[in-house]
Amino acid sequence: MQLSTSLIISTYNWPEALSLCLESVLHQTVLPDEVIIADDGSRDDTRRLIEAFRQRCPVPLLHVWHEDDGFRKTQIMNQAFLQVSHPYIIQIDGDIILNRHFVEDHLHFAREGSFVTGSRVVIGKELTQRLLRTHRWRFSLFTPGLHNRLNGLRLPFLTKSQENYRQHDTLYVRGCNMAFWRKDIFAVNGYDEAITGWGREDNELAERLINSGIRKRVIKFSAIAFHLYHEWRSRGSVERNDEILHSTMTQKRTRCERGIDGHT
Repeated sequence: MQLSTSLIISTYNWPEALSLCLESVLHQTVLPDEVIIADDGSRDDTRRLIEAFRQRCPVPLLHVWHEDDGFRKTQIMNQAFLQVSHPYIIQIDGDIILNRHFVEDHLHFAREGSFVTGSRVVIGKELTQRLLRTHRWRFSLFTPGLHNRLNGLRLPFLTKSQENYRQHDTLYVRGCNMAFWRKDIFAVNGYDEAITGWGREDNELAERLINSGIRKRVIKFSAIAFHLYHEWRSRGSVERNDEILHSTMTQKRTRCERGIDGHT
């Protein structure tokens, strides 16, 4: 019996990118059992896009939204976790285009007592603009304009041998390509909502999972994701968020005070 899964997609005011992301979701070799959009306060154009995709999506498509009050990914992700109906969660960002085997690969790699982080191929600025302009989400690994192409090689027979790559480095975590068990996320109380603004929210969550005895595994040569180019967000909050991460590391925290349970 196949493991059932919820795919959570975080987004904020970029419906053009979200459209390409959702197209790649609809064309997966194995569909998730539900899709949840964690929307950090987007405008109505994103809501209309999601409604249009809901008509085409063969699995439930949920839209979890709160008002725009700055970068509050931790809060909207925790609200999305509360809507999850399946035991395994795959998490991506709304500016990611998925290889058609992405969900299949994550499900094949899933193991109890662990969480997973993957990597991504970076799509350059010019190619990103062309894909958005033409609404094209299919392309080759050899298409000009891709960076770090090695992350795009799908060689599943090598995946298991690479699972311990940078295993103890919690700074090597990609929130745009992660997977974990719902029970483990609830045990650590989800994302720490003391972290606001861009930076370290995924690393801090990973640290608490590891402190709880949940093993970090890296999925390479499978679960391939392509990241659309965008300008960097403000890094003004990183220093404060680094302090929270450092505190979690030194105190070996397993649970945050401000997390999922603040929304129940």
